[in-house]
Amino acid sequence: MAMAMPVAQLSFVFLVLLLAHTASAQLAPAPAPDAGCNGIFLSYSLQGRDQIRPHVAEAERNSQPYSFRARATVVNSDTRPLRSWALQVTFVHGEILVSVDGAVLTSGADLPYNTTAGDAGRPTSFTGYPQTDLLTPISTAGDPAKTQATVNLVGTLFAGPRPYEPLPSFLSLADPSYTCPPATNATSPTNLTTCCVFTADDDGTDPARSLSFLPRRTGDLVITYDVLQSHETTYLALVTLENDAPLGRLDGWQLSWRWQREEFISTMRGAYPREVDTAGCLYGPQGQYYKGLDLSKVLNCDRTPVVHDLPLSRANDTDIGRIDHCCRNGTVLPKSMDAAAQSKSAFQMEVYKMPPDLNRTKLYPPTGFNVTGSSPFNPEYACGAPIPVTPSEYPDPSGLASTTAAVATWQVVCNITTASKPPRCCVSFSAFYNESVVPCRTCACGCPATQPATATCSTTAPAMLLPPQALLMPFDRRASEALEWADQKHLGVPNPMPCGDFCGVSINWHVATDFTGGWSARLTLFNWDATDMPDWFTAIVMDGAYDGFEQAYSFNATRVGNNTIFVKGSQGFNFLLGESNMSGVDYPVPGKLQSVFSFTKKTTPGIDVIAGDGFPSKVFFNGDECAMPLRIPSQGTKPAALPVPLHLCLLLLSTFLLLAY
Repeated sequence: MAMAMPVAQLSFVFLVLLLAHTASAQLAPAPAPDAGCNGIFLSYSLQGRDQIRPHVAEAERNSQPYSFRARATVVNSDTRPLRSWALQVTFVHGEILVSVDGAVLTSGADLPYNTTAGDAGRPTSFTGYPQTDLLTPISTAGDPAKTQATVNLVGTLFAGPRPYEPLPSFLSLADPSYTCPPATNATSPTNLTTCCVFTADDDGTDPARSLSFLPRRTGDLVITYDVLQSHETTYLALVTLENDAPLGRLDGWQLSWRWQREEFISTMRGAYPREVDTAGCLYGPQGQYYKGLDLSKVLNCDRTPVVHDLPLSRANDTDIGRIDHCCRNGTVLPKSMDAAAQSKSAFQMEVYKMPPDLNRTKLYPPTGFNVTGSSPFNPEYACGAPIPVTPSEYPDPSGLASTTAAVATWQVVCNITTASKPPRCCVSFSAFYNESVVPCRTCACGCPATQPATATCSTTAPAMLLPPQALLMPFDRRASEALEWADQKHLGVPNPMPCGDFCGVSINWHVATDFTGGWSARLTLFNWDATDMPDWFTAIVMDGAYDGFEQAYSFNATRVGNNTIFVKGSQGFNFLLGESNMSGVDYPVPGKLQSVFSFTKKTTPGIDVIAGDGFPSKVFFNGDECAMPLRIPSQGTKPAALPVPLHLCLLLLSTFLLLAY
């Protein structure tokens, strides 16, 4: 009996502790994975974080580095399959991803990946791979292995001490067909959840969605990855780049991607790797499996190969050429320049697969596509993940009235990024009623990050007015001309003098005449770069005078809508030479081209050319938006009007004399 009381007391204490633990657990229940969500359920859970070195001072404790572990989940609770899913997470604590399991970075970037450096506030996109599709609970009897995907993340973040929980600010799907409300952590301080709802105009019977295909999409640059032939260990792929941007162009394109399943390139036609390297195969698992294959003859075994177009001289090469739309030195023009031939570029390659994909129907495209151009005028692109679309169809090669379908087709959409970068061209204004030229702005294309110690120019002082002949001079010579002009015209001179515009191409728009029935202007292109520019084009936005445009005399110019006149060189004027040294001149001069533009006032009643309607509001060169001057030439005494034919004759004569200079 003496032992009964202690045992009873211990039992009572244990019961009290158990009830207290149960009560505390009920205060913070674990969040239900998809409670109440009949769409696509997204969650992000912070699994834990541990303080790592270096340890920061107390005053900077909100910037202490921590290692973290997180888990993101995508669950399809809808009646539609989610094809080629992509999860977007906006990190806001300087997260650096070190390991990603269950998905790949859509951008194809290497790990470790800084999610916020240079991209602060922009989401990081994860694409499912190899599980690219999430089926519906109805079609799989609720099998979670087929309806949900889990992405495990390991990395480093910077945050303050506990109890603060560093979570992302936003979760969403990249698919524009779904709307995702702001994610909340109502159920747990370490967990974010949201439920995305299908909002596109679709009743669920779209055959492209009910099968394994997604609707084809549009973008500035569309890459199509077609599998033309499929064998047990290899397949033949046709890769096509198509330019759909109205003003974008590529010169000397380079295309890269990331293999996810240890594939390698055996042969290519229409393009070539930047590096021919087989070491990765010889010393890797490829060499262990393909023991009877002469790996010294394969082209590339890099996990991230980089390929480029071939020169025109290889177009009919029987070994690496003879592919439609290949071999143009990597030039892809907009369709406004050439809709039929030069707006596409294509190449073929034979790809070897590795186990466990040794099956004719096991086909996986690469991910992380990235395309760049060699010209500073080329835009920067952000490419999405490859999505499965209906197989491409091609005319029968024998000439029969039939089509041949690809075995499988994926589409990658790349759009021009809106990230701000300095322009590469600038515009100056001049007019017949003012002797001075309003030049390009100071540092219009950006000033060098570091100025020499001896630099005496100002990066903020306004550009000085110029005499017309100074447009043909480099800036060091132009500065002295500006000083002399200021002295002649009694103009102010800033101290220190303004820096140059640092632009490779400058464009002068000169209002040449203004008479009762119409007016005219002269467009001059100056190429200050050493590189020649074939097949150039420009676009001029004329807000007040667009409807009155008639013709250009040396260029081909067409009204294309949105107050924009699209201009390209006619035969003999489509090649803009680079800067060169002319005999008899002690300074280098730019390559230049010029044309007169005529306008009528019949369709633009009330137009005031001199007040500003005769000057463009925007100018683009080779797709790049040029820096505009901050003012137009000031009005002076307008000369007496000349007869219209005499106006044009004198203007065309001046154009000929300037080009002959």
